[in-house]
Amino acid sequence: MGQPIAVAAGLIFKAGNLLITRRPAGSHLAGLWEFPGGKCEKGETLQECLQRELHEELGVVVNVRECVETLEHAYPEKVVQLSFFRCNLVMGEPEGKEGQEIAWIGPKQLGGFSFPEADSKMLQKLHDNETWWAGE
Repeated sequence: MGQPIAVAAGLIFKAGNLLITRRPAGSHLAGLWEFPGGKCEKGETLQECLQRELHEELGVVVNVRECVETLEHAYPEKVVQLSFFRCNLVMGEPEGKEGQEIAWIGPKQLGGFSFPEADSKMLQKLHDNETWWAGE
């Protein structure tokens, strides 16, 4: 399988809601919801990757804060190492620049969306950390 693919994902909270995006048709895991982000390019830190990806995908500038979870997940065709970061929105209103749907959801709505299996541990953490939703 080779080296795991480094992926950074952002947890962007605003007014008690969390931003999620839907994977577009034709992509890996199409139709599932996820936390926005993407694969790191060579020589990029996870934080730089996340800032670039969120700017490209959503047209926003974020301040990347602490990493709250890193996990590895093996799909049949690849292994990903996912790092989740809390982010502050600095500039811009998120919009799906690549045609992806976006949604702001509250903690009670998390269970109503289908996420990739790799995100299950992060979803549990989001349930357990109510202070994150309050923007602390």
